[in-house]
Amino acid sequence: MTTQRSTDQSGRVVLISGGGTGIGAAVAERFATEGAQVVLVGRRPEPLRAVAERVGGAWLTADVSDATQVKDVVARVLADFGRLDVVVANAGGHGFSAVGDTDDDGWAQSLQANLTTAFVLTRESLPALVESGGQIVIVSSLAGVAAGPSVAGYTVGKHALIGLTRSLARDYGPRGVRTNAICPGWVQTPMADAEMDEFREHAGLASRDAAYAAVTADVPLRRPARPAEIAAAVRFLGSAESSYVNGAVLLVDGGAHMVDVPTIAFDHAGM
Repeated sequence: MTTQRSTDQSGRVVLISGGGTGIGAAVAERFATEGAQVVLVGRRPEPLRAVAERVGGAWLTADVSDATQVKDVVARVLADFGRLDVVVANAGGHGFSAVGDTDDDGWAQSLQANLTTAFVLTRESLPALVESGGQIVIVSSLAGVAAGPSVAGYTVGKHALIGLTRSLARDYGPRGVRTNAICPGWVQTPMADAEMDEFREHAGLASRDAAYAAVTADVPLRRPARPAEIAAAVRFLGSAESSYVNGAVLLVDGGAHMVDVPTIAFDHAGM
């Protein structure tokens, strides 16, 4: 007689926002590989359909910053699959300018994309997650604990996701729902590829790989992450293996967060 392993996700239902590309797609593949029913949600049907067909999942189009649409998504998930066990709030983007260069519309868009999406998705999912004793994984960023140049809206939104994570963990941990956040650094995703192409041209570098090498030169692991490496962290936090982890902020950045900026010059000097 065999027993179900804690690594087995069979019978569990996982809802992933921004699941059509990059980290979201890798998360869907990881959970599906372990037997979970994955449901992808986002605004663009083509990439959602492609990922869903590849992993054997379902997909729904919706703007996850819109409460009415998210209510419909959760209701559809419950109607089709009978439960909801894990919510991965992965949608994000916008906010790539300094404060002085950010107008009101740009500010609103950055907060909507990076914060409101996670707030609305998790809020509307809470009744189902309380019922199942489920997990929430919020995908923040290294920008959630540090500030990059000219990314004010993005930085503020990603910082705020840490507060959302802790508030959910504090209020709903007593009701059996665990909430944690991950903060990736550079990850080889389509969005990062576009940034590397822009950086490559600006810096006069020969290739996208050279651009990735340049931006990770001071990261202790000296490389960007693969989407599957981020998915592994999400899967851990969305499984029974992290059963006593609640309110945590897991940095998955190759060690970038711990680099002491004033001493970088010593590395470059070979000391």
